[in-house]
Amino acid sequence: MPTLILQGSQLTRDLANKIAQQTNAEIRSHESYYRLYSKQPFSPQTLAILHSTHNNLDINLFPEDYYPEQIRLFITDMDSTFINIECINEIAAFTGKEARVSAITTTAMQGEINFETSLIQRVKLLAGVSAHALAEIYEKNLTLNPGGKALLAALKQRDIKIALVSGGFTYFTERLKQEYNLDYTLANQLEVRNNQLTGALAGQIVGASAKAKFLLMLCEKLAIKPWQTIAIGDGANDLEMLKVAGLSIAYHAKPKVQAAARITLNHSGLDGVLPFLSMSTAILE
Repeated sequence: MPTLILQGSQLTRDLANKIAQQTNAEIRSHESYYRLYSKQPFSPQTLAILHSTHNNLDINLFPEDYYPEQIRLFITDMDSTFINIECINEIAAFTGKEARVSAITTTAMQGEINFETSLIQRVKLLAGVSAHALAEIYEKNLTLNPGGKALLAALKQRDIKIALVSGGFTYFTERLKQEYNLDYTLANQLEVRNNQLTGALAGQIVGASAKAKFLLMLCEKLAIKPWQTIAIGDGANDLEMLKVAGLSIAYHAKPKVQAAARITLNHSGLDGVLPFLSMSTAILE
């Protein structure tokens, strides 16, 4: 049955009921979102009108070829998706070069320059930063994005494996893995000598292709198919990973990512993923 998911901090019961009436759909209420069920498909014109009229809400069509009970792997980007910061920008603040690094980061996430090239340029600007700065950033500046803990709890309850993959750095992915009991991580390793960043990376760069390959490798390891995965990200270097996942989610993402993903979350936290982990019906109004 064609189903719309309505979410967002501005969503009220009255507004949800109004949208249900406009679309001639049956409404069912959940703790933080609504599902609208229709006997007829929601037309592209109807969806376009809803998005333009209610641009402060997340309105997503539940994919009819998607089966949440079959999901076995959730894979997420780290910076500005799983967590609230861009770690490389935070490190750059210790050198006084935050503006330069941030500008390159933005350009790379929008897909305007090659990610690998941009990462080499940015890491070079970090030379001389004390390795102790990484701990300070993690402990003082870094938090999960809103709804992150609720999402992790739901994934673990469903026994869905959780992978954190990043064009950022292993220091942060490994600490997050330990703190939140994640299953798998992949990221870039900063080179450190004499307790200072050298401005170089150790090992191969984790970029867009590496993220997609990591998803496929984990599928093989877990003996599952790519359609049994959910991937979420916000930048251009997530596009290849999103393309091979069963359900792709753009989280407060750049325009190119929103255009490519099946689900977009611009007004919800990470708990905005929860409606796509089940097909429960809850309370009929």
